[in-house]
Amino acid sequence: MTRRTMGAVLGAVLMTAGLMGAAFGADLKVIQTRKAKDLVITLLSESGQWTQGNNDFVLEVTSAKTKEPVDVGKVSLNTSMTMPGMAPMLAGAILSPDQTPGRYTGTINFADSGARQVSVTWDGPAGKGSTKFTVSVR
Repeated sequence: MTRRTMGAVLGAVLMTAGLMGAAFGADLKVIQTRKAKDLVITLLSESGQWTQGNNDFVLEVTSAKTKEPVDVGKVSLNTSMTMPGMAPMLAGAILSPDQTPGRYTGTINFADSGARQVSVTWDGPAGKGSTKFTVSVR
C-alpha cells in the first residue's frame, strides 16, 4: 500500500472510532440482559432496540455478584432468524473492546425486521462461555 492509501485507511478508522464514541456519549438503554453462570451480559443502544439497517450498540459484561465489569477477552455476537421454507438469515456483529474492561462496542446490519436468536460467546481471563437469547428487530 502507498503512504496515501495507508493514511486514508488510518483516517477512516480514527474517524469511525470518534463517531462511535460520540454516538455512545448519550444515555444508553437496555436492549436485552441475560445472566450466564456468574456473568451478566447486557446489550445497550441509544434507542434501546435494534432496527432494520445498520445498528450501533454496546455489549457489557459484569459480575452477577459484584456488578463490576469483567474482562472476558475475545467476544463474538451472531444472530440467526429462521423462516419456513428458507435457509436461516444470519448476521454477525463487528465488536471492538472499549477502553473500559468488559465493555465492547459493536455494529450489526439487519436486512429486515423479526425475532433474532442471538448467540454471544467469549474466551479470555474470565474463562470460556456462551449464552443465547432472543431480540426483536423492528
